[in-house]
Amino acid sequence: MKVSRKLKQTEDFTREDTWRVFRIMAEFIEGFETLSKIGPAITIFGSSRVKRSDPLYHKAEKISRLLVKAGYGVISGGGPGIMEAVNKGATEAGGESIGLNIELPQEQKPNPYVKKLLSFRYFFARKVMFIKYAQAYIIFPGGYGTLDEFSESITLIQTRRIRPFPVILIDKNYWHGLIEWFKTVPLACGYISPEDLKIFHMVDEPEEAVRIIKEFWENPASRDEKK
Repeated sequence: MKVSRKLKQTEDFTREDTWRVFRIMAEFIEGFETLSKIGPAITIFGSSRVKRSDPLYHKAEKISRLLVKAGYGVISGGGPGIMEAVNKGATEAGGESIGLNIELPQEQKPNPYVKKLLSFRYFFARKVMFIKYAQAYIIFPGGYGTLDEFSESITLIQTRRIRPFPVILIDKNYWHGLIEWFKTVPLACGYISPEDLKIFHMVDEPEEAVRIIKEFWENPASRDEKK
């Protein structure tokens, strides 16, 4: 009996599943071992396509410097664009500068400002590390990957699968259309509640984002209200 190439590939993939578990375990173990020692940190997302001349790049640098001054380390995706900017700001300010890089077909190279680098093959393992060790999410303008991280964080907070923490969108003009759609479509249809729109903040300036984070963690009453 002749076995088709497609069927053979499927069978090979199935036989690899058991061994794949060990690779997944290794990523979790290395992540837990490394990130459990970094202290309080803020995870920052944004487009890898932002140029160094872009005002958003400089804003991301500034926000990292302010966070380090406030006693926080910074976690990014480890690549170029906004990720590079936040690692650059944190490193130059003398703080923890962590990069969680992802192995992609087009090869995302780590930026030179990462002081602690972890490389992941699996997106889901990497995403656990982003959220498990973050005191807040700061989200700059970006594409599908950035939207994915934003959506996952607010879903986990909404469903109480994680403790509440600040989720902050930078650049009101960029995010305005999406948030208006939340209000006029899902909210109007009853698919989300008004309280769900309070899970995140929109700001323009780095100082506003840092203030929200500091107030949240320094004011227990504020945290209790969001539970």
